[in-house]
Amino acid sequence: MTPSTPEFVFAASHEQFTPSQLLQQAIAADAAGFDGIGCSDHFAPWWPEGESGQAWAWLGAAGQATSSRRLGTGVTALVHRYHPAVVAQTFMTLEDLFPGRVFLGVGSGEALNEIPCGADWPSPAEQIERMDQALDVIRRLWAGERVTADHGWFAVRDAKLYSRADRRPDLYVSAFGPQAAEVSGRHGDGLWTLGDPDRVPEILAAHRESAQRHGRDPGKLILQGLIAYARDETALLDGSRGWRGPQPPEVYRDAVGTPEEIQAVAAPQIGDDDLREKLILSTDPTVHVERVLQLVELGADIVCLQNVAGADPLGTIELYGDEVLPAVRRAIAQGEVGQLSR
Repeated sequence: MTPSTPEFVFAASHEQFTPSQLLQQAIAADAAGFDGIGCSDHFAPWWPEGESGQAWAWLGAAGQATSSRRLGTGVTALVHRYHPAVVAQTFMTLEDLFPGRVFLGVGSGEALNEIPCGADWPSPAEQIERMDQALDVIRRLWAGERVTADHGWFAVRDAKLYSRADRRPDLYVSAFGPQAAEVSGRHGDGLWTLGDPDRVPEILAAHRESAQRHGRDPGKLILQGLIAYARDETALLDGSRGWRGPQPPEVYRDAVGTPEEIQAVAAPQIGDDDLREKLILSTDPTVHVERVLQLVELGADIVCLQNVAGADPLGTIELYGDEVLPAVRRAIAQGEVGQLSR
């Protein structure tokens, strides 16, 4: 089966670059032909020398400075530091400002961003339960309901959104396993996950089964990849090694609360070859084309490409605009791409 051409969303890395640098990147990505602008949503970075601009404030500036069809977070955590009613209000406000463009990507997050804000770090099962509770309230507020609920970690009392856009934002739910995929199928307009060919079919099947049980359309499949390009291999790797931080599973499961702790966990486990495997990390443009096409073959409706190129972020965007995205779109149009998961 030949896939249709997915949307390609550029994702800005608040963990790595200043907000003003990211705004320059967003403007460049918009001009390069990306279909949307997204961003990470962190309180703390993955490594001590990183950055941590506030995602929602930045989205207002990015929306004003760009014209692409999508604008949102990938992803906002719903386990403690953000009250779900404020999340609902914020993204409905963005939708009113940028009609038809806004999406809210949500997930269960990391201790790295919650512990500094005074939170406990719940078990994985409780993380998913909290996300489920938060999404129920967000969807009801977006629908215009007046909501009262008390879930212990947050409560709303007679809450209502008094300013509502003509449509609600799209809601994409991150899942890396079948338990979270149950929540994405129940609440989401799509499933957001990493482009791991060994995991996508199982997670997507769980998402679709959940959506069917709840009488919902499973919506879109959003696959994420981290991209970095430079002409020099040493500079490429030196500018990307901080991204070993989010690779070990224990940084999501355990109460690892500082960038220093994250790197102490990750450094012994993740070497340069691991980064080349897990990231789209190469000095060769053809490798970038091949790796992005693999995401398309997995059935992505939206391919989210997060720029982690510490050595040459604007050069990476230029490469994608001039060579990678045109080559990928051309291969799809010419029927040179199969589709594995649909």
